[in-house]
Amino acid sequence: ELGGMESVPYLAGPPSPLQFYREWVSPNKPCIIQNAISHWPALKKWTSAYLREVVGPKVVSVAVTPNGYADAVFRDRFVMPEECQMPFTDFLDIVEKKVTSPKIFYVQKQCSNLTEEFPELVCDVQPDIPWMSEALGKKPDAVNFWLGEAAAVTSLHKDHYENLYCVISGEKHFLLHPPSDRPFIPYELYQPATYRVSEDGSFEIVDEKSADKVPWIPLDPLNPNLEQYPEYAQAKPLKCTVKASEMLYLPSLWFHHVQQSHGCIAVNYWYDMEYDLKYSYYQLLDGLTKAVKVF
Repeated sequence: ELGGMESVPYLAGPPSPLQFYREWVSPNKPCIIQNAISHWPALKKWTSAYLREVVGPKVVSVAVTPNGYADAVFRDRFVMPEECQMPFTDFLDIVEKKVTSPKIFYVQKQCSNLTEEFPELVCDVQPDIPWMSEALGKKPDAVNFWLGEAAAVTSLHKDHYENLYCVISGEKHFLLHPPSDRPFIPYELYQPATYRVSEDGSFEIVDEKSADKVPWIPLDPLNPNLEQYPEYAQAKPLKCTVKASEMLYLPSLWFHHVQQSHGCIAVNYWYDMEYDLKYSYYQLLDGLTKAVKVF
């Protein structure tokens, strides 16, 4: 019950709030929900031409990296992307390959950027998911808009949110680990740093010298180094693909690694988790894992 699943199940439609809480949120189990967002205008409207017309040349935040990995371990650093401010139409030119660049671009700012930077698009989706808001008794802390290149990858990590991840177009490929896999997933402390683009277009890595070290997962689950991290062989990853018009419920504290098709568009809703028995269980497991490694 604490994490044993062979695959991510599908629901044919959105459940009632009580049913969703009892069967999915409380036991902390993921699922893919079909026909939950099929009524959204965004599914038909959000073409490149429409986005150009509605958002246009407005300046937005875009993550820029040399390798597609933002917020990831690289050369013994936890490296964050350069946050570039650029006209949205210029970004679309890159995604549509009208302009070529050796850099990798991704709209992925996770501070409710849909409502803060793209308010013109909110009316095509929803400000919250009503049955989830009723189930949890709260509104989402953030609603995020995602659009990027296929080379943009999200490294393995976990969040303290109940996450509803909705794909508008394209596909998202998730690799998931339940919280019970924590003993097999390595964490290390890293100096935080940020990519900076030099005048010649090359990248340099600049340390955030005043910042505390960041605990992060150095392992690539797609190509794990089992000589360096042999415990990972005991982990049990789940893989699933979320297609256009589908919604993934990603429970709090589940580890996830994400890839996408080129130009994939998605919107996700972050609801703050309850710091209840599940959280206490995870903290205990995390503490025991660290204690075992010390001895």
